[in-house]
Amino acid sequence: MRCPDCGHEIDSNICCYCNSESKNITPTVLSHKIIERTQAYDKNVHVQFSSKYDIQKSLYTLRGILKGIIIDGAINSLELDELKNWCKIHNKFLNKHPFCELIPTILKAIDDGYFGPEEIKDLDWLCTSLTTDNIYKDVITEDILQLHGILHGILADNEITLQEIQGLQAWLDDNKHLSSTYPYDELYSLTALVLEDGILDDDEKKLLKAFFTDFIDTKNSKNINCSDIAIIKKDMSKLGVCAKYPDLSIAEKTFCFTGKSSKLTRTGFASIITSLGGYYKDNVVSSTEYLIIGNEGNPCWAFSCYGRKVEAAIKLRKNGNKLVLVHENDFWTFYDNYIASLGNIG
Repeated sequence: MRCPDCGHEIDSNICCYCNSESKNITPTVLSHKIIERTQAYDKNVHVQFSSKYDIQKSLYTLRGILKGIIIDGAINSLELDELKNWCKIHNKFLNKHPFCELIPTILKAIDDGYFGPEEIKDLDWLCTSLTTDNIYKDVITEDILQLHGILHGILADNEITLQEIQGLQAWLDDNKHLSSTYPYDELYSLTALVLEDGILDDDEKKLLKAFFTDFIDTKNSKNINCSDIAIIKKDMSKLGVCAKYPDLSIAEKTFCFTGKSSKLTRTGFASIITSLGGYYKDNVVSSTEYLIIGNEGNPCWAFSCYGRKVEAAIKLRKNGNKLVLVHENDFWTFYDNYIASLGNIG
């Protein structure tokens, strides 16, 4: 007989693995429980906050959100709503450590009528104490996840201000150990670009929104307007993940693709590249000259192939390889212009 809750074989009424009582479980009831567990498994319910890794990731991101909403020195009601939304998303795990400590503390801090820098410091301290001295802790991973959270916090009210980007730039300056770790270098260049004239215009705000949301789980945001972001991404070519207006050529050049495209499969990209005299590799190698980043990138890039390829590219570039990161939008702009030029020649 197997435990209906954890699935281990048992020979008594109490499971020694999860302490569940198995008495009065008929074969029919057991069968239904197994079906329910299988359906949950197929929906990936079993992986959500089911391991220390997932918990640490959630806490690191929360620390970033807290820093992001205070990065301009002020907190508004929409930013507090975004923080409450984080609590709402994780409320189903309220009986699980560390959410049982965090969520009530956050809500109490918000509901007492005053929420400012000191409350942020207290919550950051609590997150730190809950993530200290564990085998999953890694300085780079923690800080990059915090950076993702900071971007989320900046966009918590669906707006970006000059003060917030100046605060972000200061944070980047204080964390130069992240240099060569995607997307630190690209983000550093992008903030320097938009702050060069001391003015943050509407086009620059759109550019930042488009780039930031590649690293935010917008589906779990209350205020970030996904429809607006989709329109922005469709209407403009992003600069942050690659060289500004990259000088592209295909013939005799080696390409690789990472992420997810809204237009083509990787086989489709390979066909285009090879048909125009280029070479396509499935992985980033020393001869790679262009890495195309799909326009539907995974916000959890750091723990997927998307991130590994980009980091490999950054490492090669840092070591002197002339490798260019190309956003898919820029690639299609180049491709359309190239095909049009061939028609004009004909």
